[in-house]
Amino acid sequence: MAAGAMGGLRQALFHEAFAYRPLPPMRDDGPLVRLLPARIRARAVWTPHALVVLTALVVFLAGMSRSDYPIAQLLTLVPAIAVAMTLIRPVGAFWVSLGTTPVIAVFGDHGWPWGPTNFFAHLVVLVVVAARTRPRTAAWMWTLTVLLGTFMENLIWRPGTTTVAMGVVSAFALLVVALVQTRRDAEREVTVQRTVTAVERDRRTLLEERTTIARELHDVVAHHMSVVAIQAEAAPYRVENPPPELEQAFATIRENAVAALTELRRVLGVVRAEDYQAPDAPQPTLAQLDGLLANVREAGLETEKAITGAVRELPQGVELSAYRIIQEALSNTLRHAPGATARVEIGYVLGGVGLRIVNGAPTGPVKPSQGAGHGITGMRERVAMLNGEMTATPTGEGGYEIAAFIPVQAEPEPRDQDGARTVVLDKTGPAATATATGASVEQAGRA
Repeated sequence: MAAGAMGGLRQALFHEAFAYRPLPPMRDDGPLVRLLPARIRARAVWTPHALVVLTALVVFLAGMSRSDYPIAQLLTLVPAIAVAMTLIRPVGAFWVSLGTTPVIAVFGDHGWPWGPTNFFAHLVVLVVVAARTRPRTAAWMWTLTVLLGTFMENLIWRPGTTTVAMGVVSAFALLVVALVQTRRDAEREVTVQRTVTAVERDRRTLLEERTTIARELHDVVAHHMSVVAIQAEAAPYRVENPPPELEQAFATIRENAVAALTELRRVLGVVRAEDYQAPDAPQPTLAQLDGLLANVREAGLETEKAITGAVRELPQGVELSAYRIIQEALSNTLRHAPGATARVEIGYVLGGVGLRIVNGAPTGPVKPSQGAGHGITGMRERVAMLNGEMTATPTGEGGYEIAAFIPVQAEPEPRDQDGARTVVLDKTGPAATATATGASVEQAGRA
């Protein structure tokens, strides 16, 4: 224990005792500083430095007024210098103040071992150094101060000694400083922990949103892979006496499509939650937008829709993402802007589709919900997945606006040899396709 105590003393007060450690300025976002004007705030951050320098000046002037001869007046500079040194060399300032105490007590200030001026100066040094270091350093400074005072009292006894007063006052002052430091460190640790928690929460939310997108896109991709497999199997039956090479080629295509579909389901099973229930209905598209608007109107959100451009069928991934973006934007309006109105705008252009959902300011007695903003994260993920762009900004009227553009490459619509569109009847049960050729429907697949 003694070796550990001496090691702590050496680390606290002897290791790089006179190292240059300037006091940094205050933060300009503190509870009091941020209330000041910008011009004054830039100078208010140096308030601690000004107070220390002012205290050093007060110590010097007080010592000069109490000194009767030149040596004593010259020694009054030492406590003032020790106070000022706390700004650049805090531990060194303590040693200067402690080491010059016997000299000042004999030749300078009236009092033993600390006169009034030196008492105040040494107390200021203890408080400032304790505020700039750790509580362990403050404990060692207090111990050495009390030991020095006790030694000087036992060496030369004088009436009216100040060791007890110095010990009591400095202990109380250092205790207050230690409590403030402990609270400040705890607040800093809580802030860091909250920051880490917020980052982890955002990361988890991002992963959950990507998992949700992967589940939804599974149905889209699985649909197309099922169509490929079905058409590859049905193609040989639509040609009389197909060559063996053609049958083998279509069989290979079907096998690869089925294998890809199996691997897709296996990979999706890794990210799927245990309690996840696959939806019974197909994934929604913009064709079901009217039903969504009807639902939010029943919930109390007045909504209007505007469509510009030639309405056309988009890729299923784009349709699904556009629907989910509008759905999430309207849900955010219900939660964060109760009583407001919303407008949904869809613009079909040559290079893609544009979305704009804007709502007004909240009205009425219902208080807005204080959410974490994860819905916008999900919308950004969907748009980024499709190489689109999105902005989410407040409006000047107190509302919010979501604007997104999803690029779409123009692709020719797949048709059969007769020029008719191929339609999938059932992709989950027995595989079958139908070819619309007038009033006749020919079954072209089998289970």
